Amino acid sequence: MFGSWWKLGMDATLLAMESQQVIGMRLAMLSAGGTAAQAEAQRMVTEKIMAANEAALLIATGGSTARVVAGYRRKVRANVRRLSKR
Repeated sequence: MFGSWWKLGMDATLLAMESQQVIGMRLAMLSAGGTAAQAEAQRMVTEKIMAANEAALLIATGGSTARVVAGYRRKVRANVRRLSKR
């Protein structure tokens, strides 16, 4: 009974921690300025709009909160991998 709630709680906690990593790496990049920073700022805004739309569509079609969190985590982890390579 509590297994699914526990998993959702853990996933939400991990999402928060992973998001902080991305925020830190992006702030460092943006503070350096230049064309890479401009491209990252544009990408960041575009990603957020697309992710919000995907989450809204998922909820509207009967998706669960756990699936929304899992989708956000997948995107955040991809950003961690991409930004770590720089």
